[in-house]
Amino acid sequence: MKLISVTVTKFRNILDSTDVHIQDDVTCLVGKNESGKTAFLHALYRLNPARPIASFSVPEQYPAWLEKQDRLRGEDLEKVTPIRAVFEIEKDDRAAIDERFGKGALTSATVTLAREYSGKRLFQFETNERKAVAHVVASAEIPGSVESNVKKVGTFEALSQLVAELQETGKGVAGAKDSGDDEEASVRRAEAAQAATSLENQIVAMLKGAKDFQEGVMNALSERLPRFFYYAEYSRLPGCVKIRELLKADPRNLDEDHHTALALLRLAAAADDYLLNPDYERRKRELENVANSLTAEVLKYWTQNPELRVLIDISQEVQTGPQKPPTPVLDELKVRMWDERHWLSLPFDERSTGFRWFFSFLAAFSQYEYTNDPIIILLDEPALGLHARAQRDFLRFIDERLAPKHQVVYTTHSAFMIQPGKLERVRIVEDRGREEGARVSSDVLSTDPDTVFPLQGALGYDMVQHLFIAPHNLVVEGTSDYTYLSVLSDFLRERGRTCLDPRWSIVPVGGADMIPTFVALLGVHLDVTVLVDAQKSGHQRLSQLAEGGYLAQKRIVTIGEVLGRKAGDIEDVFCSADYLLLYNRAFETNIKTEELTGTDPLVSRIARHQGLQRFDHGRPAEILLRHRDELLPRLHDDTLRRFETLFERINATLPAALQVDHEGKRKERH
Repeated sequence: MKLISVTVTKFRNILDSTDVHIQDDVTCLVGKNESGKTAFLHALYRLNPARPIASFSVPEQYPAWLEKQDRLRGEDLEKVTPIRAVFEIEKDDRAAIDERFGKGALTSATVTLAREYSGKRLFQFETNERKAVAHVVASAEIPGSVESNVKKVGTFEALSQLVAELQETGKGVAGAKDSGDDEEASVRRAEAAQAATSLENQIVAMLKGAKDFQEGVMNALSERLPRFFYYAEYSRLPGCVKIRELLKADPRNLDEDHHTALALLRLAAAADDYLLNPDYERRKRELENVANSLTAEVLKYWTQNPELRVLIDISQEVQTGPQKPPTPVLDELKVRMWDERHWLSLPFDERSTGFRWFFSFLAAFSQYEYTNDPIIILLDEPALGLHARAQRDFLRFIDERLAPKHQVVYTTHSAFMIQPGKLERVRIVEDRGREEGARVSSDVLSTDPDTVFPLQGALGYDMVQHLFIAPHNLVVEGTSDYTYLSVLSDFLRERGRTCLDPRWSIVPVGGADMIPTFVALLGVHLDVTVLVDAQKSGHQRLSQLAEGGYLAQKRIVTIGEVLGRKAGDIEDVFCSADYLLLYNRAFETNIKTEELTGTDPLVSRIARHQGLQRFDHGRPAEILLRHRDELLPRLHDDTLRRFETLFERINATLPAALQVDHEGKRKERH
């Protein structure tokens, strides 16, 4: 099953998180410290934990400022449901349910699971009991004499009653002839007994001990629910592990560190044949295999020091007794790191904090990587102790190793753990005080500057990286320009139409006033084309820079000249109806094209119609970004042709001869 939404209520500082949509691959919760990110993960983890150490507790987790007043109102706090999640029933899930209960017995497309503070689980799904009964009947051996009666039954209660009646009818079959019954009556008794036995066996096989049909379906769905693997910054692998003690321990009594150590033991084949084998050569070979495997995994995603190597060994302890000779016992598993750069090895505990976290996570995750059990990974502030480049490496690890098989939900307040090109993954977490508690939202236009600072930092870092890597830069005013150009170019490229040359790196600089400064500082060193909204005459500073040699005059592209108007904004490249589709969705309005007056730019006409000085131009762009698969196919061809004209004009400013043809391929321009 796939997790599609989560709601957390009355858990720590969260009163109502709102319904939080979860991405198919990776979801990123962004917020400042103490905003409620960790609380959200903790509640979700306890819904169906992979490790048996998580439970709900009213005294520890119910919002402290509400607990007393809610009790005084007579509310049973143990029955409060702090977590509710909706899962999509996928194709293989439905096939398994259909095979057991009959096609059409489960009618829901989703299943909802909630958990009370008491620990009780509550399921919501829809079924067709008649279909399941029909499946039982079709699978049973029903003689013709009772077939018509059996087929009339539509519930399991009625079916059980019929089975009891058939059993009663079939009693005394063995002595039927001795008692004087005729042969026909004897046959009817035998057929009734046969039908009762077959039906009863099919019911038992379907329900598997459940008290009724609903419970049987619930148990079957429960078996297929994904479990949640939670990993936090403090879950560290100890450098030395007591092997025998750990293997004998009850997993419910282990803390996070020892669960991580247990995962490493399992990876190291924790059995007498290998880990505890007294044969040194056999034991050493297996440990080296594990160490080599871990080294390969670490170095693939740890680019900070490629000269590290994992060393794993087991120490021996000699046990003595009053009546037995000294006996060597394999006691501790030790992890060390060999540094080829400095030709020395250090205990694992003495490596950097970031490296120890990364290695520990690999060991812990190894327990689930090769299992077919559905697992959802929850990472609380992952890679917090890593260098910025190493955090980017870990993002690559998430995309390449985790997300293809598992949904991932992680929290962060680091700009380097956010991917600017994948903002649809981001959910903003804000604590709004005791009245509202913490809220989770997909609206990145948060009013709290501290909350959105990591997003701003991620965009800024991405912009700077592109500046000094990309040879050809298209400078635009803001992020909405960036969104429209990149999204429409990708859409047109997929359809074999004119798009932006792939060499362009689009650089939003934060407003028209910033463009001249940007060009003055970097125009000499970089290949720059400028796209501005208004007419050329309104950009005297850019023209002066062109005259001064900072920028070629032809590399100043205005929307107005492309559209054949005196002035125009990026929004004017859209047909009025297309842009209003985005605007109305963003601001929940219903403006029609014919309601707008004037010939000035579209955004000015909309603002005038609404009685506004201006409006946030980023919100319609965000709507297009988030819902591009739905909205792009609805755009009129006039809009697409205008963007093609714009892209042709921009591509023509490239200093090299490469252009993009109608299939999106480069060709020589002579």
